Amino acid sequence: MSGTVKSMRLQIAVFGRTNTGKSSLINLLAGQNVAITSAVAGTTTDTVEKAMELSPIGPVLLIDTAGLDDTSELGKERIRRTNKIFDRADIALLVTTPGVWGETEESIAQTAALHKLKLITVVNKCDTQSVTGEFLELLGKKSDAVVQTTALHGSSREKVVNDLRNVLLKNLPESFLQMPPLAGDLLKPGELAVLIVPLDIAAPKGRLILPQVQAIRDILDHNAMTLVVKEDRYPELIKKLNPRPSLVICDSQVVKMMIENTPPDIPCTTFSVLFSRLKGDTTVFMQGCRAIQQLQDNDKVLIAEACTHHPTCEDIGRVKLPAMLKKATGKTLDFTFAPGRDYPENISDFKLIIHCGSCMLNRKETLWRIECAVRNNIPITNYGMAISYCQGVLDKVLVPE
Repeated sequence: MSGTVKSMRLQIAVFGRTNTGKSSLINLLAGQNVAITSAVAGTTTDTVEKAMELSPIGPVLLIDTAGLDDTSELGKERIRRTNKIFDRADIALLVTTPGVWGETEESIAQTAALHKLKLITVVNKCDTQSVTGEFLELLGKKSDAVVQTTALHGSSREKVVNDLRNVLLKNLPESFLQMPPLAGDLLKPGELAVLIVPLDIAAPKGRLILPQVQAIRDILDHNAMTLVVKEDRYPELIKKLNPRPSLVICDSQVVKMMIENTPPDIPCTTFSVLFSRLKGDTTVFMQGCRAIQQLQDNDKVLIAEACTHHPTCEDIGRVKLPAMLKKATGKTLDFTFAPGRDYPENISDFKLIIHCGSCMLNRKETLWRIECAVRNNIPITNYGMAISYCQGVLDKVLVPE
């Protein structure tokens, strides 16, 4: 469980005013001092994350946030960053104290509803103040569940964890309970999948990239077999391979080579297409690809890449993909690049958004970005599908929904 990547964990974000005990609650759940606590309001100045296992839910990521009533000099920026956490949270915990429900709490509840999040209100410091029935009735109307606790004493950890675990189990989002398939559903037990993995200058030394590793594991979990090969050896391999593969998966950079060298009766796809099912919405991404040919000179295109690697001369998002788009459209396009979580809050000026495969984002954050694009009538697709479209092979790499 300790090796589960953050993007595949249930992300539980803790919101509230300054000094309500958010960090103390995080520390209590984690069983260690993850976040700094103090009687001074505004001690938490940025998000703090703790990956842990919360049985029987499994691997989770606890996210501590700055108080949303922060009036300090940097308060506006801290609040902006805290609000961005709603984009990726799977469940929101609102920490308050007995009798306290005002504009801050109402804003959190409304933002959680906008993001379609289950909201669990944690009434902290119940050992120092009484909780009235009237207040509990109000919370019952504002949130999906209510937990009363004190997060200030380690002796109460077992009860706090048990209470929250029981509430979380009843409010797990459907997207977490029923994750879309990656690759295993495309293979029967005992069948063979060939994975074409280029090892270019951008490949991490000594290891494969996350989508490749996850595909291998998913295939093995479904009792199928996998064979990994570099792109320069694939044309030779496929001619003499016995048994023949039931599926070939490649990095999008070599999709045209894969299609040209694979017998037409063997299904092909790309890691990015597979991740469009796992993390995104393949149908919306397909529609986004159709908008490529409608681009005009000087149209703005957003290239969103969730990871923050150092770009190189062979970088897919900043070099190869823009070159392919210019060639496919014959237009001079205006590209904006958004690495990591520096995703623009205002996307209305863009004519097309091309997102990475989202291996570093959880499904919730990717779907929220897609929803924002759809709401603004902006076509959106992902790297691999855009590359396959520009190469004229998109119809040959799509897989069943």
